[in-house]
Amino acid sequence: MTRSDDWWLPHRHEDRRGRLHLRARIKQRLRAYLDSQGFVEVDTACLQVSPGNETHLHAFSTDLVTPSLERRRLHLHTSPEFACKKLLAAGETRIYTFAPVFRNRERGRLHHPEFMMLEWYRANETYDAVMADCAQMLRIAAETAGTEEFHNRTATCDALITPDTLTVADAIAGRFGIDLLATVASGVDASASPEPDPGALAAAARAAGISFNSEETWSDLFSRMIVALEPGLGTPRATFLTRYPASEAALARPSPDDPRVAERFELYVAGVELANGFGELNDGGIQRMRLEQQMAEREIRYGDRYPIDESFIAAVDRMPPAAGCALGFDRLVMLATGADRIDDVIWTPLCDGT
Repeated sequence: MTRSDDWWLPHRHEDRRGRLHLRARIKQRLRAYLDSQGFVEVDTACLQVSPGNETHLHAFSTDLVTPSLERRRLHLHTSPEFACKKLLAAGETRIYTFAPVFRNRERGRLHHPEFMMLEWYRANETYDAVMADCAQMLRIAAETAGTEEFHNRTATCDALITPDTLTVADAIAGRFGIDLLATVASGVDASASPEPDPGALAAAARAAGISFNSEETWSDLFSRMIVALEPGLGTPRATFLTRYPASEAALARPSPDDPRVAERFELYVAGVELANGFGELNDGGIQRMRLEQQMAEREIRYGDRYPIDESFIAAVDRMPPAAGCALGFDRLVMLATGADRIDDVIWTPLCDGT
């Protein structure tokens, strides 16, 4: 049965063709940039023992059935990160992948259950280097699309100037008048994330006029503030939001000057979260503790948990110091072409109801 909005109908495809061809050219030029920097393109398997261990990410899961009819639970990855870090441990130093990734419970103007992630890693370099990569990629996408601005509905962003840098603490202080880091204990043991104080943040949020319910955690309150900030970030120029609280950066290493924050940034363009980068944690013991904490919280909220990938934990101990970044490639194409929905820049989007 044909639906009027099926993407494969010739008149529908004709409406999308220009953006899709631009998508191909942008990908080609990003590949050329990374190749020129000495990166090797890798392919990471989609089926994994663990899909990732972030509390609020939901995976697609399936059973591997052996010839003897034994079953083993596997998951489609939510990111190629675990596989890429294993390759760093194996000896690769500069790698990238255009990886299809899968996230359940995510569908909307900026979300698609399957999307393309560009992820890359630089061994023995700092996360300043991958931030510089991001800035160059924005310029490449804009120049390829023949535009000087990125568009997200009515929001615009100058595509050709260097992004601003803003710390999370400064962003929250500027918008809400809250000293975020004053609600995080300092001087804790390096083997654990500094302990946030939900009561202190709740009191500060209440004084700032932020509505919330009494059962919300420190992370819930923090997320509420970030969501409120997002529409204004990355306009009129792109913004790197840096120095995330350590409790909100399970895969990043602590900042050497303040253990309350981590070497994590997010790139915002015209109000859209586009990329997420880290100075990578490379201590397996700490990594295990953080992922177990994430899964314990997941079990409380959703009644399930994903396994810890033991080979990933072993690889974290063996990988060199590194920095990496994950960029939502479909969203970049949206911004460069002015598309209204992510489906408009995916070659074969999921047809709802089929």
